[in-house]
Amino acid sequence: MNVSNFEKITFVIKLMKKNHSIIQVGICITIFLFSLWAKSADARSGLSVNFHYNNDTYEISGKKINEYTYIFNQGAPRKIKITTLDWPPYIGKDLCKQGWVQQLTIAMLASQGYEIVCTFYPWARAVATVESGDTDILYPEYFIETEAPSDVYKGTRRLDHLAISKKIPGGPIAFIKRKDEKDNYNGNLFNLQGTAIGVVRGYQNTPEFDTLMDLNFFNTYEVTNDLINIKMLIAGRVDLIIGDPAVIYYSVKDSDWAADEKAQRLNALETVKPVIQYNHLYYAVSKKQPEWEQTLEMLNRTIAEFEKSGELFNIIQRTNSGCGFILETLPQTTDVPQPGK
Repeated sequence: MNVSNFEKITFVIKLMKKNHSIIQVGICITIFLFSLWAKSADARSGLSVNFHYNNDTYEISGKKINEYTYIFNQGAPRKIKITTLDWPPYIGKDLCKQGWVQQLTIAMLASQGYEIVCTFYPWARAVATVESGDTDILYPEYFIETEAPSDVYKGTRRLDHLAISKKIPGGPIAFIKRKDEKDNYNGNLFNLQGTAIGVVRGYQNTPEFDTLMDLNFFNTYEVTNDLINIKMLIAGRVDLIIGDPAVIYYSVKDSDWAADEKAQRLNALETVKPVIQYNHLYYAVSKKQPEWEQTLEMLNRTIAEFEKSGELFNIIQRTNSGCGFILETLPQTTDVPQPGK
């Protein structure tokens, strides 16, 4: 039986009239307020996915089942396990609506009748679960080069274990510099020989940049996250940092720094133009699954359907505008990136 907020308030007032102790009344009020907070937290959790498909409107609910795992569209006849990472503002378990990548992914899989179990892991562990076949799909992935080696199974290639889907929108890889300072990039990496550049350890940037970095063409400094990179840049310890501007700027907004400190640091940064490369995103399907080819076909077909109907871009724009995320670029098709707002 559901009890309304009005009934709960009435009950507390009756307790007060019956001269119950202040402690008893306080406990009741605390329980009542906590229940309201819990419901509010559920509403903020983003575990609801709304989309249009084949002229119908759907609302898919999800819930948390442990610290890292969520289930969506529970009870659907087909089952699929997917794994991802915290990579705001694209996706994150504590992010508003869990980000547009999550909203799009759940919408596409739910439209095909799947119950979806989604687990958030650090990237290396997420990769290991799909290459080993413990989960069906890893996302979001950058394009995997043919000879890219597996870190899970030494002496093999990643594509020995994974199949890559049709691409979906992604974001740029660019240099960030101190505002109004001159840079020598001008679209040519060879202009940056010996330049001090901050990179995040383990991140894939672009094949050309990563190759030159491995050859010590740049004077690179490896750090563990974007916030450390930003501090190094502002302090003058490096001349440039590299990454996705949306991710870098969001890391500042989501940091524990004071509001004025965030504003000062954001105002001190500038994206170097032109961007180095636009990176589309992909789904990686585990070849260890018996029906991986059918899963890949389903993904490619559904991506094409959502793109053709316009719902793919509607989901991205609704999520970003509703959550206040501003991405520097948003392609209007998955083939040609166009400036966005």
